[in-house]
Amino acid sequence: MESLKAFSRIQDTALTLDSFDQIEHFPECGGIGVFIGTVRNHHEGKAVKALKYTAYAPVAEKMVRQIEQDIQYKYGVSYVRVIHRIGALDIGEKAIIAIAYAAHRREAFAACEEAVERVKHEVPVWKEEFYLDGSSQYVEGCCIRKDEADAAHTHHHEHQHCDHHKGNAKENVAPIYQWPL
Repeated sequence: MESLKAFSRIQDTALTLDSFDQIEHFPECGGIGVFIGTVRNHHEGKAVKALKYTAYAPVAEKMVRQIEQDIQYKYGVSYVRVIHRIGALDIGEKAIIAIAYAAHRREAFAACEEAVERVKHEVPVWKEEFYLDGSSQYVEGCCIRKDEADAAHTHHHEHQHCDHHKGNAKENVAPIYQWPL
C-alpha cells in the first residue's frame, strides 16, 4: 500500500475532500461516512454575517490526530480523518470535514459522528460569530448527537441551544427552508 497523505488537521485555507486519501486505497472498506459542516446564516434567532475560528494550533493538531487514532481503534475502522478550518469564514464556507472508511456503513457513520463530536468539544478551537446588527460573540460548540445524554457529557452551554436530554430543538429555532415541489 502506498503511503497516506500528510496534511494539517488545522488549516487556514478553504477545505476540500481532496485532502483525504481515496477509498480505493482501502479495498477492505465498503462504507464511507462523511460530515461537512458549513457556516450558516443564523444562530439563536440572530442573523449571522460571518464567523472566525481561532485555535491553539500545535495542541489542536495533536488532539485531532489522537482523536482519529482513538476512534479508529474503538470502531475498528481503517481510516478516520478530520480537518478544521481557522480564520475568517463567510456564510456557506466549509468549517469542518470528517471522513471515515469502514467495512460497513454503520461503523463508518458512527466513527465519523464521534470524530466531529469530539473535535467540537475537546479541541481548542474557538468560534466567534459576527452578526448583521454589528455585534459579535464567542460561541461554545453544540452537540449533534441525537441519543440520550451521556453521563460523561457534562459541559455547560451559556446559551442553551441544544436539548441534550431529548435531542429536540427549542421552540425558538430558525425556520426550516423548504424548496417548492
